Amino acid sequence: MENFLQYKNVSFFYQTKDNEIQALNNLDFSVKQDSFASLVGPSGCGKTTILSLTAGLLKPSSGEITINGEIVNKHDGKVGYMFQRDQLFEWRTIWQNITLGLEIQKKNKDHEKLERANELLKKYDLYNFKNKKPRELSGGMRQRVALIRTLMLEPALLLLDEPFSALDFQTRLLVCDDVYDIIKREKKTALLVSHDISEALSMSDRIIVLSSRPAQVKQVLDLNFEGKTPLAKREDSEFGRHFETIWRSLTNENQTTSKIFSDT
Repeated sequence: MENFLQYKNVSFFYQTKDNEIQALNNLDFSVKQDSFASLVGPSGCGKTTILSLTAGLLKPSSGEITINGEIVNKHDGKVGYMFQRDQLFEWRTIWQNITLGLEIQKKNKDHEKLERANELLKKYDLYNFKNKKPRELSGGMRQRVALIRTLMLEPALLLLDEPFSALDFQTRLLVCDDVYDIIKREKKTALLVSHDISEALSMSDRIIVLSSRPAQVKQVLDLNFEGKTPLAKREDSEFGRHFETIWRSLTNENQTTSKIFSDT
C-alpha cells in the first residue's frame, strides 16, 4: 500500500499575546492507504493540532503535509472529522442528520446520493430508526449515525478525535468493533487520536508514539493481528507486549518532562 497521508518535517508554532509556543518540531510520519493509524502521546503534546493541520483548518509553520500526493493547504472536503461527541442535532431525525451535509451542499435531491444514504442505513442496521430522534438511540447507535453522516460526504481520509471518550467502558468496546468494521468495509484511511493505549492498539494497523511538546515521533509500531476485530485483538498474546512497549515509552517521556520542570 502507498503512503496516503505524509508529514514531512512539519513544525507548528502557536502565536499568543505574549510569545510564541512551538507545538510540533520537524514531525515526520506516514499513514498507508486503506489503513488505520493512531496517534498516542503525553497530554498536551499536540495530537489535536495534528488533526487540525491534516484537515486543513491550520497551516504548518514549516514543512509539508500531503494527502494522496497533494499538498494540504485548505479544508476542501477530502477529510472527514469525527469529534469526541457525536454532534447530532436532537431536533432532527436520524435521516435528517445523516443528510445534513448534502443539504448544506444543496445535493439533498440527488437521487444517487439519497439511495446511498438508505443503503448505508440498511447495511449498518439503522434503517428502521431513520425517522427516530437521536435521544431515542443508544450511545453506540448514535456514533454509527455520526460516522455514516461523515461517510455521506465521501471523504478520502477520516480523522477521529477521541470519538468514544463520552461512552462507558462496555459500550466503548462494542462501538470500537462497530466503527472499525464500518471503516474497513468502506475501505477508508483513518487516523485516530486517543489517550487510551488499549483502544489505539485494538483499532490500529500502525501506532505513532509522540514525545512531549514540541511533538516529535518517538516510535512507530506496525501491528499485525491477522484481520482480527478490535475486541479479539485484546485477547491476542501480542497485545500485552505491545501495550507495555508503548506504556514504557510514554512513562519515560512523562518522567523526563517532570524532571525538566523540576530542574527549572
